[in-house]
Amino acid sequence: MFKEIEPQKVQEMQEEGSVNVVDIRDANSYSTGHIPDSVSLNDANVKEYIESTDKEKPLVVCCYHGNSSRGAAEYFSQQGFKEVYSMTGGFAAWPA
Repeated sequence: MFKEIEPQKVQEMQEEGSVNVVDIRDANSYSTGHIPDSVSLNDANVKEYIESTDKEKPLVVCCYHGNSSRGAAEYFSQQGFKEVYSMTGGFAAWPA
């Protein structure tokens, strides 16, 4: 099960170094702009990410507007991640 999280809270968790952030938007959108220290995930690299990432550390999933990330967050919770969030509003809501 995943929870919703506000972008400001994600920023705070990043400052503490206590969160992993993944971006599921397409590569062009990611290259145009993304959350600092986020990882761009796609079908080609998601399996490796799941296998190599600490599942105890909170994981935040970001998409365009906070809709697609819900399904992805549910998927990650089913893959053994203990604390998974979908970022409310997606990258569009990220403070500039």
